[in-house]
Amino acid sequence: MENEEFMKWPDGYQCGVMVTFDFDAESMWFSEDATAMRKPSVLSQGGYGPRRGIHKALEILRDFEVPASFYVPGWTAEHHPGAIELVLKDGHEVGHHGHMHAWIDPEDPAGEIEEMDRGLEALKNSVGVVPKGYRAPAATSSEKTLALVQDRGFLYNSGFLDDVYPYRHVLPDGSNGPIELPFHWNLDDSAITYFSFDLQPTIMPNDQILDVWTTEFDVLREWGGLVNITLHPQLIGRPSRTLLMRRFLEHMRSFDDVWFATGVQVAEAYQTFEAST
Repeated sequence: MENEEFMKWPDGYQCGVMVTFDFDAESMWFSEDATAMRKPSVLSQGGYGPRRGIHKALEILRDFEVPASFYVPGWTAEHHPGAIELVLKDGHEVGHHGHMHAWIDPEDPAGEIEEMDRGLEALKNSVGVVPKGYRAPAATSSEKTLALVQDRGFLYNSGFLDDVYPYRHVLPDGSNGPIELPFHWNLDDSAITYFSFDLQPTIMPNDQILDVWTTEFDVLREWGGLVNITLHPQLIGRPSRTLLMRRFLEHMRSFDDVWFATGVQVAEAYQTFEAST
């Protein structure tokens, strides 16, 4: 299929870039290991995000004048509202990322609904946000997820890995679902900077990661696709990784045909494109 069959970007831009953050904080750790709640040093890895990482990430975004989307679990909003208020003060988008960062279990539909609704309630009550974008923890899903996202009034979902262009989901009954803003692990810092003693992954150097990221960006730009970068304040906010983020933004900013936008802005641009076709 030719590129012109896919989304055309506003104002003649060649491609779109979403810089996004999953602001999991401590929930990244206790959602994977229930005993972590009783292990302060384990939780402290997530605590680095609101304590230090978010400030460094926001500083870099200001320096490069880049808007971003932050997907926030309800638990993070309840326990670190001041950090979310800093995100909002800088004009960034806050989206939904579950409540306890619990991975969706297709065998537990009631649990999925509870996570969705508790997260919505926490975001509204803690920081006054009614989110328009949804990203499931760890990109998990069930057969009911998209219908739930549509029913709760979200404009878009960002958790599928089946394309490099925005598109519209079609629900099983044939009706329109939410807009999808797809991503891939190639542009996710947790896939190549996360460390756990249980997993013992290799800690990769910045140069190697930057090569993966810039190559992926270069080809996506050539294709006219969506560059959906997924970062975590507790990971990218570490000292050497802040340099990685700066170098990657420098590379992308060197092109004047790249549109930096939030998830809401990309989804709204897709709506406009959709209406025109």
